[in-house]
Amino acid sequence: MNLKTGEKRDGESSRVTASPECDARTNPAMIIGLLIVCLLAGMVFVACNAKDKAPVAVTAPAEVINLDELKAKAESGDAEAQMKLGVAYSKGDVLKLDYKEAANWYRKASEQGHAGAQNAIGELYEAGQGVVRDEKEAASWYRRSAEQGLPAGQYSLAVMYLMGNGVTKDDAEALKWYHASADQGYALAIFHLGMRYKKGQGVTQDPTEAYKWLNLAAARGIAEATDILNEVKRTMTREQIAEGKRRAEAFVEKKFTPPSK
Repeated sequence: MNLKTGEKRDGESSRVTASPECDARTNPAMIIGLLIVCLLAGMVFVACNAKDKAPVAVTAPAEVINLDELKAKAESGDAEAQMKLGVAYSKGDVLKLDYKEAANWYRKASEQGHAGAQNAIGELYEAGQGVVRDEKEAASWYRRSAEQGLPAGQYSLAVMYLMGNGVTKDDAEALKWYHASADQGYALAIFHLGMRYKKGQGVTQDPTEAYKWLNLAAARGIAEATDILNEVKRTMTREQIAEGKRRAEAFVEKKFTPPSK
């Protein structure tokens, strides 16, 4: 008989008589063993119950779009509705994909000063989707968005200056708009700032400042930033790394920590 499973071995009687030395009533070692088993079983039970009681993350439901209502608002001149309708046409999820219609509604919202729509129509002009490709027109819309403080528009304008697309190539202007966007926590701008300081483009090469921005970019989910950060670290002293970390922490504290009441 297997004492743990109760199964019989071949040729073994169904009745098993325990010898005095194996009797749990007279064997202290077996008593201790049984106590340990009971203790472990109790711990597993508690752990399972604790897991069951752990809070469950609830995903927020996606916004339900009433297309008739959205179109009515857009046609009445509501800039936010015009922007949303443009997004619906450009994504092609709730409406048939139509970049021309997207451009039409983005333009209407843009002309009312909607910064998000200005950046969106700039992207269409840069890509030549729904409109004739025109980098100067794209840069013009990006600028309007950027000057209103939209971080995505600021980033887009920085890239145009960096590449010399639609504007005269200007590393200093690119850096200016990267900083404006990064100061609002825009991850791509933060990453590209790190690259500028790593390579010395438009700025004096500075591994400590590069470390700061790449560290922040990695924390915001830019996967490529982690590998480049490790590459930069190999060229730095311990003191430089410590300073880079301090600058990154100071940036987060200054920009994103709510003021105390």
